[in-house]
Amino acid sequence: MAAFARLLERLLWPARKKQESEEEEEEGRRTHHGLQSLLDAPRCVQRPHGGAAASWGLRFGASAVQGWRAHMEDAHCAWLELPGLPPGWAFFAVLDGHGGARAALFGARHLPGHVLEALGPAPGEPEGVREALRRAFLSADARLRALWPPGEPGGSTAVALLISQRFLYLAHCGDSRAMLSRAGAVAFSTEDHRPLRPRERERIHNAGGTIRRRRLEGSLAVSRALGDFAYKEAPGRPPELQLISAEPEVTALARQAEDEFMLLASDGVWDAMSGAALAGLVASRLCLGLAPELLCAQLLDTCLCKDSLDNMTCILVCFPGAPRPCEEAIRKELALDAALGHRVAELCSSAQEPPSLNTVFWTLASEDIPDLPPGGGLYCKAAIIAEAYSKLCQASRRRWQKGPNGAGKPTGTH
Repeated sequence: MAAFARLLERLLWPARKKQESEEEEEEGRRTHHGLQSLLDAPRCVQRPHGGAAASWGLRFGASAVQGWRAHMEDAHCAWLELPGLPPGWAFFAVLDGHGGARAALFGARHLPGHVLEALGPAPGEPEGVREALRRAFLSADARLRALWPPGEPGGSTAVALLISQRFLYLAHCGDSRAMLSRAGAVAFSTEDHRPLRPRERERIHNAGGTIRRRRLEGSLAVSRALGDFAYKEAPGRPPELQLISAEPEVTALARQAEDEFMLLASDGVWDAMSGAALAGLVASRLCLGLAPELLCAQLLDTCLCKDSLDNMTCILVCFPGAPRPCEEAIRKELALDAALGHRVAELCSSAQEPPSLNTVFWTLASEDIPDLPPGGGLYCKAAIIAEAYSKLCQASRRRWQKGPNGAGKPTGTH
């Protein structure tokens, strides 16, 4: 982990300095991430977790990483069973806070309860469920407002997946996003709520707001969120017609046998990789038999290596049609890991001076290496490269400490 963090620090140094410069230029103007300072080194620790409901073929994994940001403002929740509803119902959500973690943490803890209350014991599908999700977001936002310290800034985007035996329901506000893979291709992806989207722009202007530099009032980059109550004060207008709205955009997708997996993630993930790239990477890792939670952790490591400087959270929900382990894919992956380890050893032994980990990575990046993971490429193998490099360095130190004849390092004379 330490070697991986050092590799990230050097790989992303130019990107980190660029963002610091951009934030200095915008000093005094709040962005939808706030003006968080960046750390000198990324915090890469993850605590992946997951679960399964074998009776209806559902598996999930989740993980989160603070990364380069000074504070962790993401939150998430996962419910494989919903009290009071028949088997087969499940709920997952990712929330990305800005101006602090308060709104995101509230959503992770309390949004499921508001959803259950709105659904009732016998929800009508699909329209009754869609309306229930809409009410749940708005009621959660009203409750949050009642608890919110007066005048304090902050809010959170959210994306939620509600699963029944017949439908997949997606509800989102802001730029946390969800993507469905079906039959080996991206079948659906949510669209971010930005101030310049026609419907959003109309609502903002009707509520007396302005859009400057593609931001609401020159400040917020998203146009829907929980919280952000300073932007929900337009007199005589209902909550869903304020400058910032907590009303979710809700989509109902009829389930199909070809459904493979759904990925929910905060915007730090989507900033680093496209939907198609993520779908390809996830499918390739499932073919290796990787557990969904470990796959999420590898995905976030890959996004860290691909210049994401934000907090990141992802939840992967796998359906019965998800790709299954493939012996040929596993064989190729093991061969790739071995080849990378040998190549790292060659680069370190052939140089007069031991090359830096950064130099080793970029040398490998310039070479034509077959069978790299789709979507992630060599970035997906950064941890393998860092581990091989670290082991070589440790072995070199042990040889040096023993001396040329194995008698130990010279200790000087008396």
